[in-house]
Amino acid sequence: MRRSKTSLEELILQTERRLRAARLHYGHGTDNAHDEAAWLVLRALGLPFDADLKAEARHADRVERLIHRRIKERVPLAYLFGEAWLDGLAFHVDRRVIIPRSHIPFVLKKLPVAPRRILDLCTGSGCLAILAARAFPRARVDAADLSAPALAVARKNVSRHRLARRITLLKSDLFEALGGARYDLIVTNPPYVTTASMRKLPPEYRYEPGIALAGGRDGLELVSRIIEESPAHLDAGGLLVCEVGDGRKAVERAYPRAPFAWVLPEVFIYEPSRTRAASRRRPRRARGRAAGSPRAA
Repeated sequence: MRRSKTSLEELILQTERRLRAARLHYGHGTDNAHDEAAWLVLRALGLPFDADLKAEARHADRVERLIHRRIKERVPLAYLFGEAWLDGLAFHVDRRVIIPRSHIPFVLKKLPVAPRRILDLCTGSGCLAILAARAFPRARVDAADLSAPALAVARKNVSRHRLARRITLLKSDLFEALGGARYDLIVTNPPYVTTASMRKLPPEYRYEPGIALAGGRDGLELVSRIIEESPAHLDAGGLLVCEVGDGRKAVERAYPRAPFAWVLPEVFIYEPSRTRAASRRRPRRARGRAAGSPRAA
């Protein structure tokens, strides 16, 4: 008897059940088993996300190989495909960079400014620099990172999106190599995962470079440097847009008088020219474990 053909929709549902049974961790482009299964099946078969799901699923063996690696090795799909999506754009990724998942692109669209000079600190794959350049077509963007391997990935993405004339990639430990450069807008998604949280990361996050995640005991090792050094690199009216994951309470404890505007639970805007630059007050030794979650790229 001839076997009935399996549709894409059926294959996605079968895959979803297997992923759900494996109790995987999501957060690298999807947040649930169904969306992960749809991404896995469609991209494995070279199909667009809006493919007709009633169509026959051909070459299902390609899907099986990826399911095996996703479940047995817990490799994030973005690394298996060498591709991640953020705000509707595709970016090349590999294990030299963390997988893009930042909330900052949604903030950029609502900023009441039209910056001409932009800095992306801790650029990683370059995704925020690229999205900022697209959001503000007249702006020039500097994208800085301490990691030379990460900058190689960023260079590939800048070229892919044809923005090499507007985005300059720089190797720098935060502001150290920037001299006296000043900007209208600084965006940054720095490492902010606490030491305690780094020890408890799910297997999927351990594929990402630790240097791009670890933020020290309270998660503010780099965040505090950025807050305190950014005023020297912002023109009058310039803004710092910084993402800190679930570190809001830690930031507010460290800078109780700083006028940060929390536009999202994970993202604040700081305008130093409106106030005296924030100086960190050393918090008392906290009792219990520090909070933290895997960084969004």
